[in-house]
Amino acid sequence: MATPAAPLIDSDLPDLQLLSKGKVRDIYSLGEAAPDRLLFVASDRISAYDVILRNGIPDKGKLLTQLSLFWFRKLAHIIPNHFVSADLDSEEIPAAVRKYKDQLEGRAMLVRRAEVVPLEAIVRGYMAGSAWSEYKKSSTVHGIKMPEGLVEGQKLPEPIFTPSTKAEQGEHDENISPEQAAKLIGQELYDQISKAALKLYTTAADYARTRGLILADTKFEFGLVPSPSSSSPPGKQLILIDELLTPDSSRYWPLEGYKPGGAQPSFDKQYLRDWLVSAGFRKGLESGPEGKEGAGWVIDEDVVRGTGERYREAVEMLTR
Repeated sequence: MATPAAPLIDSDLPDLQLLSKGKVRDIYSLGEAAPDRLLFVASDRISAYDVILRNGIPDKGKLLTQLSLFWFRKLAHIIPNHFVSADLDSEEIPAAVRKYKDQLEGRAMLVRRAEVVPLEAIVRGYMAGSAWSEYKKSSTVHGIKMPEGLVEGQKLPEPIFTPSTKAEQGEHDENISPEQAAKLIGQELYDQISKAALKLYTTAADYARTRGLILADTKFEFGLVPSPSSSSPPGKQLILIDELLTPDSSRYWPLEGYKPGGAQPSFDKQYLRDWLVSAGFRKGLESGPEGKEGAGWVIDEDVVRGTGERYREAVEMLTR
């Protein structure tokens, strides 16, 4: 297997306008060449607990892009999405982008510009993560009353839609109840998103099982684009945006050996989160003099390799 190149932490496209730099993606405007399009560039940055770590995972952005493209195509019959092209030789890609092909190959997507709905659309099919933490305290998940006697890792009777706020860079997402979410974006739009998210999750989870993986939970993001139809909100169409069903936004477990009653081995960021906690990380120690080595948090090289291997294996299992 070829050795991955050095991680791409920051894209460098000086002829394009950088609109935003997220935890993973750099988003560029294409100006007058394509005013209704954006360029998404998946870096090799990685975050945990809403904190961007100082070093990255080589080729991670390419793996995320490969898997997102796979899922965008596979689930397009459920709801439209923002994907336009990932072929840097395509005539749809402006010349100002093609000149950076060496940097962008495999990690860039041309997408439709959309009005982002300020909600993280999380669907959970299993008791894990923050859902398990809340359930232990109150027998609820995002304020939703759950059956008594569930254990960590257990499959829920039915998948549930559990929204959270979409925080600004550097802030933390906050779990909210369905009622709070509906108040935030409006009941009609909330119902559309909830229905679409549950359908996307169940379809993807059924497929993942045929590939030996359990999709325990995932996060979707949605946007609104102009529409000639009478959909709600008036004149706007709901579409799927951002990334889709990658190990960055989803919790994947191996089906073989699955046994509820505790934490499960995973192909997602849980491996990195566990290492961070063991290394002494806690909220408030993101960086600065109290951070690891007094200079923020740097991932150990063996954890970098282990994380990359887990991401790569998940992509191969799902797309082979």
